[in-house]
Amino acid sequence: MGRWEPDARGRLLRAALELFAEHGYEATTTAQIADRAGLTKTTLFRLFADKREIVFQGQGELLALVTRGVDEALNDASAWDRMVNGVLVLSGAHAHEHRTTGRILDPILARSPELNERAVFKRSAITSALEGSLIGHGIDRWQAGALADLGIRAYYSGYDLWVAVDDSSTLADHVLAQITVLRGAAAQALEAAAPQPHPAGVRSADG
Repeated sequence: MGRWEPDARGRLLRAALELFAEHGYEATTTAQIADRAGLTKTTLFRLFADKREIVFQGQGELLALVTRGVDEALNDASAWDRMVNGVLVLSGAHAHEHRTTGRILDPILARSPELNERAVFKRSAITSALEGSLIGHGIDRWQAGALADLGIRAYYSGYDLWVAVDDSSTLADHVLAQITVLRGAAAQALEAAAPQPHPAGVRSADG
């Protein structure tokens, strides 16, 4: 591959994942990544601040997608429906090659505290973007925060399931199923926590 060829970001990602799998994240240098990708170190640092950011490229696009999904919901959409639309638009951007990348990346993340820390930051950023967009549509801050937490939990749980199986399902299929499961669990938890009426003729402990 010539060093002038396009898709430098994709080439660097593929090279980084190959080298991380072979030698580990900590032992891999930016020079090795650039060389494997057929690019110069100057090109690498023009695109990314460090080797960690090669893995997390595209985060800004994910934030824009989840925000766009909330914005594109119908004008009379409920807070719940806005959240769901945001998460589904986010999920719809993941193609089959992202599933393959996830299978390679997951064990690398599990072995690297530095990458894990960055992954936590990414999840927090997406959650905050979803919450902020919901608030921007007049949804109460507390409710927006709870919905964003649930929606992004469903997104990540669905992603784990999607990566683990090999079928024709989409990420959105798994995320929507997880949203349904989590909604049911939340409803059950609220019902269990609600004060129970006393049977007729039975006094409470307070009298």
